[in-house]
Amino acid sequence: MTDKIPAAFLDLVNYPRVAALTTLMPDGSPQTTPVWCDYDGTYVRINTMRGFRKEKNMRVNPKVTLLCYDPRQPLRSLEIRGEVVEMTEDGAMEHLDNLTFGYIGKKPYFGACVPAELKEKEIPVLCKILPTHIVTLDARKKEAVA
Repeated sequence: MTDKIPAAFLDLVNYPRVAALTTLMPDGSPQTTPVWCDYDGTYVRINTMRGFRKEKNMRVNPKVTLLCYDPRQPLRSLEIRGEVVEMTEDGAMEHLDNLTFGYIGKKPYFGACVPAELKEKEIPVLCKILPTHIVTLDARKKEAVA
């Protein structure tokens, strides 16, 4: 079962908005981290590094929640509940560089965003999340809606 992200909220799932990913720890407790994301029309895509806690959590339990919002519009948000359907290193570096450009306006990730020497230690992993349930909120006054 999948769910579509409404067109009026697509801007929240593409950079440079704020997103927080929640995964489940081995003991069942939630773990939330800020992430960069984009949407390809089917999957919400995030990037992590091999061995990071969120990567380990998603491999054990692929059910996640992603909360996307614009801090300048606190009464408008998009919650995506979904399942990680693919985790791959193939294309992950290119995706991460593109996210970096979208969020900070330059690339590559290793060098422009974080120290270049981390490239020797960290391996990017592209994660594709299939939305299964969408919750939207737009509680702004009508005249404030752009």
